[in-house]
Amino acid sequence: MNAPFFKFGAFGDETSLLVAFVIGIAFGWFLERAGFGSAKKLVSQFYLNDLAVFKVMFTAIVTAMLGIFYLGWLGVLDLNLLYLSDTNLWPQIVGGLVLGIGFVVGGYCPGTSMVAIATGKIDALFFVAGVMFGVLAIGEAFPLVRGFYESSNLGRLTLPDVFHLSYGVVVFLVTLMALAGFAGAGWVERRFGGVKEEA
Repeated sequence: MNAPFFKFGAFGDETSLLVAFVIGIAFGWFLERAGFGSAKKLVSQFYLNDLAVFKVMFTAIVTAMLGIFYLGWLGVLDLNLLYLSDTNLWPQIVGGLVLGIGFVVGGYCPGTSMVAIATGKIDALFFVAGVMFGVLAIGEAFPLVRGFYESSNLGRLTLPDVFHLSYGVVVFLVTLMALAGFAGAGWVERRFGGVKEEA
């Protein structure tokens, strides 16, 4: 049977919750092993002295992208059945800015804060309390902001659609961008982090 397995009926809702739980635990374990349960490690991105988060996340993105591309090309994965949310341009830009500011101020994103709580970090408890308050506040205020929330809807938009390029070309260009990003990150760390080049 081809993927995605859930949409092809390989398992039901109950099993999907169990699969999601196991994947979530594994994801959290890998985040912690990468050091992403530490606020100091995460905010180092913004001080430019340790770009490990950038490099790990970009690696994950490129790995997933290549995996999806080649699984689709081999006929193992039906790309048309993958879920893509609509692009609401301005609300998502504002949401990204709010998330980024919260990341800098709190030292965590929602996922890494849960990892930090699991390892007993008290500051993460306050961060998650702030996230929960924000979710509650926007939920209560939603009728007032619904118009903006649903504005500038561009439908299911992808990079190949935006640039009018084939999927394969976009995958190749993003991979090149990642390689350049890794090289640039190394230079930035040496410049601002005091990392010395090996002899």
